Amino acid sequence: MSREKDKKLLDEVRDVMRLKHYSIHTERSYCDWIKKFVIFHKMTSRQDLTNGEEKIERYLTYLAVERNIAPATQNQAMNALVFLYKRVLKVPLNEEINAVRASKKINIPVVMTREEVRQVVTVMEGVPQLIVKILYGSGLRVMEAVRIRVQDVDYGMKQICVRSGKGAKDRITTFPESIIPLLDNHLAKVKVTHEQDLAQGYGAVYLPYALERKYPNAQREFNWQYIFPSRKLSTDPRGGTTRRHHVDPSVVNKAIKTAAKKVGIKKKISAHTFRHSFATHLLERGIDIRTIQALLGHKDVATTMIYTHVLQQGGHGVLSPLDDL
Repeated sequence: MSREKDKKLLDEVRDVMRLKHYSIHTERSYCDWIKKFVIFHKMTSRQDLTNGEEKIERYLTYLAVERNIAPATQNQAMNALVFLYKRVLKVPLNEEINAVRASKKINIPVVMTREEVRQVVTVMEGVPQLIVKILYGSGLRVMEAVRIRVQDVDYGMKQICVRSGKGAKDRITTFPESIIPLLDNHLAKVKVTHEQDLAQGYGAVYLPYALERKYPNAQREFNWQYIFPSRKLSTDPRGGTTRRHHVDPSVVNKAIKTAAKKVGIKKKISAHTFRHSFATHLLERGIDIRTIQALLGHKDVATTMIYTHVLQQGGHGVLSPLDDL
């Protein structure tokens, strides 16, 4: 038996995903769904993967009916399984997959008032506070914020370049000038840490796609380093290289949860709440919806329109009759 045939299924999935430059988070998610799919159908060999359309349909229906999962979660599972058959097994899916679809609910995003944002940010400190200021000041997703590199912030143009955001697209968004002194002070510490790493034989940061081969010295340059590096060095599971990765998003969300509890905010807030608040508060200031769409990186303006519902305070802007008594 050849070495290729000896490979485990998930190892093949990882190889293909890394060849196509999928993120480590997508890789882990797809592998997890494929593993659950195999367990659900009690597969024990490659032959059990035949009749892919029927098996995918049954599994997706199970997720919707028995597990009551969200539509986005079901779509993610389907994408993982289609990737398995088409990209890894090279098996075309010719039949239509008519699974029961998860019911879609329209959720109005949780938004904080300006005063609530101020209260939460004020009681936070250190790196989590600086990240949250960027989340609210620039409308970034938390993963986009922790992945910012030194060269992505342009003080002169007052903008941040978000590299490979959702959908693997780059975009430009506004940068809050008020945090420049804080960021300068933070970057001075980051540079000291980077120089210490270089002195110890490390200091190479992860570079996407083929940039590491194209620019062999770039990975050690300060401009390519993450603005918010992790406190510890770690081993990259995709290549075994020891690097200093960016800070984990969970650190930010834990700090937000603690701060919200401290100031007594009852709303269920997270890092994403600051992005929602950014968009809503821009609408309140009269910023054009298309401009906000571009800043947020939404593909469709309909996604951005959800924030117009938030502005209709008091139930579609209607004053309660009790307040007239």
